[in-house]
Amino acid sequence: MFDYLGDRLSNAIKNIRKMGKITEDNIAEAMREIRMALLEADVNFQVVKEFTEAVKEKALGAEVAKSLKPDELFIRIVKDELVALLGEKESTLEVDKKPTLLMLVGLQGSGKTTTAGKLANYVRKKHNKKPLLVACDIYRPAAIEQLEVIGKQLNVPVFKKDSKDVSEIVKDALEYAKNEHLDYIIIDTAGRLQIDDNLMAELKTLETSFTIDEKILVIDAMVGQDAINVINGFNSSLNLTGAILTKMDSNTKGGVALCVRHLTNVPIKFIGNSEKLDGLTTFDPERMAERILDMGDILSISEKVEEVMSEEEAKADIAKLRKGNYDLNDFLNNLKQIKKLGPLENILKMLPGARKMGLNQINIDPKEMAHVEAIVLSMTPYERKNPDILKATRKMRIAKGSGRSVEEVNRLLKQFEEMKKMMKMVANGNMNLPF
Repeated sequence: MFDYLGDRLSNAIKNIRKMGKITEDNIAEAMREIRMALLEADVNFQVVKEFTEAVKEKALGAEVAKSLKPDELFIRIVKDELVALLGEKESTLEVDKKPTLLMLVGLQGSGKTTTAGKLANYVRKKHNKKPLLVACDIYRPAAIEQLEVIGKQLNVPVFKKDSKDVSEIVKDALEYAKNEHLDYIIIDTAGRLQIDDNLMAELKTLETSFTIDEKILVIDAMVGQDAINVINGFNSSLNLTGAILTKMDSNTKGGVALCVRHLTNVPIKFIGNSEKLDGLTTFDPERMAERILDMGDILSISEKVEEVMSEEEAKADIAKLRKGNYDLNDFLNNLKQIKKLGPLENILKMLPGARKMGLNQINIDPKEMAHVEAIVLSMTPYERKNPDILKATRKMRIAKGSGRSVEEVNRLLKQFEEMKKMMKMVANGNMNLPF
């Protein structure tokens, strides 16, 4: 989502590396590049002006420590200003109240109903909550059906009622939640093609009738700078507690994310980065700034890994790697865990220097991973533990059993040995990675 902006910023900073110190003359070109990069990424002009002035002022006033190079100091300043622009700290979701009442609002087509399902999935997995989805989009029949389909996929209850009174629906939903011991109520409200008085009046009725802990605006990041007008329009009536930017996995340049907090004072709480029901990521300003500047997001990778692998399993794998005992049984187990992480290319993009190494351009066909798994599964447990015994006849049997060729079996075995050597070096701290 920020590849274009990140590439431009990296190119702007690259020219400073040859300089012995930071001066107004040698950062002039970099500042011009940064200004153009931000404007072309659809960042508001006033935000661009304030950002570049702040970076320039701090860069010229900074002393370059002996331990730092001029470009390293400049990158640190740019990163700090990006973090400030994005909101300084992560704005957390209210989860402590019982029950918690969350209302989603937004224009039609912003992805509100899907986001309701994503939030239900998130609070259940991350906070051990028992969510209830409430269908209050009474004007679009397909919205209620869509919410029911999502609820069925997640095994999360959906409350609906044949009524045109949204306050009555929410009142009965709260009673239902109490009886069923559900503690996180997510209200999916109706959207419009544009902000109108009827929409706001209905939302205001819910706000005044119930104690709503979270009022979150779902907004399509592809609408660009008009998103600021939409946020201000809703915020003036509802006093929003946060925003969720959807479709951040699309071709949007992402500039709106850099403007929201600064221009509206409404924090971004999540970004939607896929259509899947687990495609919701908490918005952390520091991590986001690091990803924009190609510094990676190791913490997010760690969190994803923790979801599929325990600390004990990770330590056991590292111990095996160090001793050289890592075999294809371990590889098969890790392969299954990797599949749970989601698309592998999304993980590669979070590595430091991913854009520099071209990892952000890699597209991994899920079928290729399925082929690898089929080959390994066609081996006996003994063969997976002792791949050295795999000679011609065994390889032919494995190829036939997996529906692949002998050449593919040979290629996998060769790649596995190379990977094992590299991973052993990393585990023993004997390898300098290129980032």
